[in-house]
Amino acid sequence: MRYLPLNSALFVKNRARFAATLAPKSLAIFHSNDIYPTSADGTLPFKQASDIFWMSGVDQEESVLVVFPDAPKPEHKEVLFLRETNAHIAVWEGAKLDKEQAFAVSGIKTVYWLQDWDRVMKELMSQTEHVYLVTEEHLRRNNPVETRTMRLNKALKEAYPHHSYKRSAPALNALRAVKTEEEVEVMQIAADVTAAGYDRILRFLKPGVTEYDLEAEFMHEFLRKRSRGFAYTPIIGSGANACVLHYIENNMPCNDGDLVLFDVGAEYGNYACDVTRCFPVNGTFTPRQREVYEAVLRVEKAAIELLRPGAILAEYHVQVGELMTKELIGLGLITQADVDAQDPAWPAYKKYFMHGTSHYLGVDVHDYGLWDGSPMQEGMVFTCEPGIYIPEEGLGIRIEDDIVITKEGHINLTKAIPKEVDEIEAIMAGRA
Repeated sequence: MRYLPLNSALFVKNRARFAATLAPKSLAIFHSNDIYPTSADGTLPFKQASDIFWMSGVDQEESVLVVFPDAPKPEHKEVLFLRETNAHIAVWEGAKLDKEQAFAVSGIKTVYWLQDWDRVMKELMSQTEHVYLVTEEHLRRNNPVETRTMRLNKALKEAYPHHSYKRSAPALNALRAVKTEEEVEVMQIAADVTAAGYDRILRFLKPGVTEYDLEAEFMHEFLRKRSRGFAYTPIIGSGANACVLHYIENNMPCNDGDLVLFDVGAEYGNYACDVTRCFPVNGTFTPRQREVYEAVLRVEKAAIELLRPGAILAEYHVQVGELMTKELIGLGLITQADVDAQDPAWPAYKKYFMHGTSHYLGVDVHDYGLWDGSPMQEGMVFTCEPGIYIPEEGLGIRIEDDIVITKEGHINLTKAIPKEVDEIEAIMAGRA
């Protein structure tokens, strides 16, 4: 791992919060991700499964966490199973965690090697009635690949068919939605790394550079700050490319007179930052670009003010739609007649602002959360990202910040990244 060690108290707290939700005589199991093959002997870079990381901080393959609050033996209330390191692995791959290092990372004292899994689990399973499993539920999940979790869940059920199996998802959705103080601190580091990348870009962007040049500049800065890189595939869309919501080719030149939309965030310690900004290639907004940009910025600022304890996500999105409707009428893109005749299931503003405004953010970019009408709570972290996309003008503008809900309102983790027109132009005018 490249990032500096995180405070193990983060993971101790998360396990305690989760353990408190389990029914009596229950244990819960969390598996790492596989290392995925490409071809021949190639593999993709390892990315840890977010649940086991959130619970333990262990950031390596072939790892298992068992949480068993009612275990008869105190040492079995929390157990890690790890791949045993050895001299051969150390030479070819780099040494894996030893037991002392695993404790330092996770705060878990009981660590077994994976070869002890069957022996230890026979004992633990004889002492429990219910087993909570990660069932990989997410509103956006669409994965045809059988994961390590799915494969090992199946094997466990075959080995122990008479136990009661339950889903960890309801508890994880509620718990992971609310960040601890330690988690917010890590997310602020991710935001600061991201801000450094945007500062670099503001001083680099000029006519003739390419979208991939800009991507490379971000990556350079992120790696310098001990990030492993992008929290998600970066979107760097110049001109009309900005109107493609998930444009990831990043292979076109940036032309004088165009805007570039950057949807780019760094990852730090597995926690994600998610930011969008739009900058003029030549350093100056045209009157029309400025007009549309400031309309989006007004919506974003007003939407951020709506992110407070007690707010309901569904109602919030309706309110933002009303804000956007007013701006689009002012820009001449829709009329009041369009609004009066709109289909409530797809309001008139959706022609130019077709995506949602906010999603949960955390270990996953689209993090776990509650979409059941529950009110926003202190500690939840949301993106706020309104946009206006006008394909016929080759103009797409989105502005996005990361917002932590606090007791009194909110804080903006990404406020250091310029978004006022005058500030952006002044920085770009001062480039060497």
